[in-house]
Amino acid sequence: MSSPAARPMTGHVAWPMILAVSICHMLNDVMQSLLAAIYPLLQSEFALTFLQIGLLTFAFQVTASLLQPVVGMATDRRPMPQSLAAGMSCSLVGLLMLGMAESYPVLLAGAMAIGIGSAVFHPEASRVARLASGGRFGTAQSLFQVGGNFGSAIGPLLAAFIVVPMGRPVIAWLALIAVPGIVILWRVGLWYGAQNAAARSRPPASRELPLPGRRVAIAVGVLAILVFTKNIYTASIASYYTFFAIEKFGVTTQQAQIMLFVFLAASALGVALGGPVGDRFGPQTVIWFSILGVLPFTLLLPYVSLFWTIILSAIIGIIIASAFPAIVVFAQELVPGRVGLVSGIFFGFAFGMGGIAAAALGVIADKHSVTFVYQICAFLPLLGLLTILLPRRSELIGAA
Repeated sequence: MSSPAARPMTGHVAWPMILAVSICHMLNDVMQSLLAAIYPLLQSEFALTFLQIGLLTFAFQVTASLLQPVVGMATDRRPMPQSLAAGMSCSLVGLLMLGMAESYPVLLAGAMAIGIGSAVFHPEASRVARLASGGRFGTAQSLFQVGGNFGSAIGPLLAAFIVVPMGRPVIAWLALIAVPGIVILWRVGLWYGAQNAAARSRPPASRELPLPGRRVAIAVGVLAILVFTKNIYTASIASYYTFFAIEKFGVTTQQAQIMLFVFLAASALGVALGGPVGDRFGPQTVIWFSILGVLPFTLLLPYVSLFWTIILSAIIGIIIASAFPAIVVFAQELVPGRVGLVSGIFFGFAFGMGGIAAAALGVIADKHSVTFVYQICAFLPLLGLLTILLPRRSELIGAA
């Protein structure tokens, strides 16, 4: 039988818990982003092709992709509060492997270990954010996600100003940032466990679908495709943007890392704005703006000067990232009581598909150029037209 999961606390927002998982999301994604941020260093040290670089992204994201939905389904049935600290510990091990690796297979194993840590962390952490939201689901999801985006933005700066000057072995020391995260998540796990214990005395939350099953399946599929296209573009930036800047404009590695930071920091801002706007105007409004509104800027990016490349990358980051909190909340409303599964699909499966795309884009970059990759990816937002297939907000409210 399923264990009754704790319900979100209506009205009362447990800000310390949301802040805690957001901070740990930041630490988790700092470790993850270091992988992509040190690609130029790894390419030089191990003589890697773009395909091999893409395979590192593939190893990380597909590991997370395969495991996150499984972890999400398992924790929907039986919540595992202390798995949060275990996931962070796994990411720590992966970063140690990246810092100490002497061969490409060890780099792949380190990337996979970080992927496993991500798979374990995200479903339960997302559930804690929703549980602590007090009904302000979009805002809580934004705060949770913005920690991850901010962590992703910090990674390139650490690579530019610490790893590049001091060498790859310093990554093993940077892995120690996981230690405070493990401690915080252990305490969050105690709070989460207490909420689950209290929920056992109440009837379990309803898992009845708000719409017919076929309609829900189509809607969730559309949302997954939207996240998939967003993640392909984001993966192209994370994996190859530094090479694009170096190849096209002749900037240094450090300057290219700073350019990547601008994009990732802008993405964090977009996530922070997207959730509250979605709570105020509805998730579909944010999704339409994010997916199609970014198209003119992605089309221009491969053809502009260095100055405008930096400006456009920031605009793209803000717009394209703003939809993700709204998409996750929308999916959670479509499939009530399956927070872990939804988180597994959208944090895991869709990100993993982005990893597959990163490997494929590496083949294209080897055969043609990195600039050609961005010329192709510029058209991805057109798939945002599928948003028209989503049910209206009024349908969900009426069904409720």
